Amino acid sequence: MELELRHLRMVLAIAEAGSVTKAAAALGLAQPALTTQLQRIERILGGALFTRDRRGVLPTPLGDLVLARARVLIPAVTGLHDEASELITSGGTARYRVGATNGPIVAGLVRRLNDAHPGGPVSIRSTSSGNEIAQSVVEGRLDYVVVGACANPPALLPPGLNWQVVSVDAVWVLINDRHPLAGRDEIALSELADEQWVGAPGDGCFYECFAAACAREGFAPKAPTEIAVSSAFDLVASGDAVALSQGTVRSLEGAVAVPLAGVPLRWRHLLGWDPEAQAAGQAAELYGYAVETYLEVLRKRPRYARWLAMHPELGVQKSVSLFPGTRPGRPGLSGRSDPKIA
Repeated sequence: MELELRHLRMVLAIAEAGSVTKAAAALGLAQPALTTQLQRIERILGGALFTRDRRGVLPTPLGDLVLARARVLIPAVTGLHDEASELITSGGTARYRVGATNGPIVAGLVRRLNDAHPGGPVSIRSTSSGNEIAQSVVEGRLDYVVVGACANPPALLPPGLNWQVVSVDAVWVLINDRHPLAGRDEIALSELADEQWVGAPGDGCFYECFAAACAREGFAPKAPTEIAVSSAFDLVASGDAVALSQGTVRSLEGAVAVPLAGVPLRWRHLLGWDPEAQAAGQAAELYGYAVETYLEVLRKRPRYARWLAMHPELGVQKSVSLFPGTRPGRPGLSGRSDPKIA
């Protein structure tokens, strides 16, 4: 096994966070997984990179050496990617550098871009931090960003971008299929007041929106445990926790998704871009592909599609949807799809 750039990013994240646990959350990894990676990196380099005490981690002399090189190499490689993209763009080829957090439309969106532009410059960067990738668009290191948000307007996202809402979905609850409430058509949020919650890490507004929804139902929830998505699903399937999920969540062995009564939480899929950048010229194309992908996901989730048909205020958002403080979108961005989902 050889040292890779991703290894350097992990080491740098641990140093900047001051602990493996905080770094794992920032990277969207489970803490044991990051610890295992760190041990592998240390075996490659032949020594410990950090010492640990009650305050966190401190770099060893070897760690200082690695961090010094990482702080040079990572920006250099990032710059290489950016300059290569600029060179391609200057030759008249549109580029599609997309940043995204987890969501059901990301994979299909990238697939459609690759099909439409075979051999073209299509790239995807995934992270748990919506603010990080949105800032990358502001700084010109990415062209588009696909994120989710429950608040309207979304919190923590940087100003200066146009935002188009692709769809608005209901947030459901994912519970063990042997849970006493598993057979219900819907569950009141207040019925879950005593449950242990689990969720994926991120820097958005979701936990604040969740706490506010619980307060409206008259209770304060137990603090959710943040863990990698796959581990969260495992905890739900084992009956050790419940999780909030998008209504489009795929079927999972041992778990079932149930609507929350009254739709106390909603999740918006947002496409963002810089209206002053050259990539703004392809924003309508990306929006169209995002809508097509969302409709494709619904065809694979007939139960949610049937539920959505009874809630016409949700689903695909036909009109341009801008938040206060953003600049106007390009004409013609709306109208690619009927907002009613059959």
